[in-house]
Amino acid sequence: MRADFYQLSRDPAEAALPLIARKVLSDGERLLIVSGDPLQRQRISQALWSLNEESFLANGMAGEGHEDRQPILLSEMPEPVNGARFMAIADGLWREGASSFTRIFFLFDDRTLQHARETWRMLRGREEVEHYYWKQDGGRWVQAG
Repeated sequence: MRADFYQLSRDPAEAALPLIARKVLSDGERLLIVSGDPLQRQRISQALWSLNEESFLANGMAGEGHEDRQPILLSEMPEPVNGARFMAIADGLWREGASSFTRIFFLFDDRTLQHARETWRMLRGREEVEHYYWKQDGGRWVQAG
């Protein structure tokens, strides 16, 4: 499993996720986006639908039906009912069951920084996990040590 830690300092998760989702879809994969906050899930969904005037990223909410058809599914649980092998955790709270995915995008901010550090240490002890840390530098993401 690969875990990419994204420290949000300038933009909220709903601004960062459309870029990640577009790349996942262009690689022929599906994405599950997890957040325990229903309002955040709604904001993310709106951001995906309105990426720009020429395009949108189709998505749906778990529990609304046809989950298996959704290229991007938003849920409060890490259950890939849409067949996703990639998961984005938008609320900065790691969940058990995440290790069943091929790749995790773990987004966190100042509020969840301590939990992210604990999660990094926990994953560092697992041999089967590659983990990377990204931070915002102006308007782009850079890999940090």
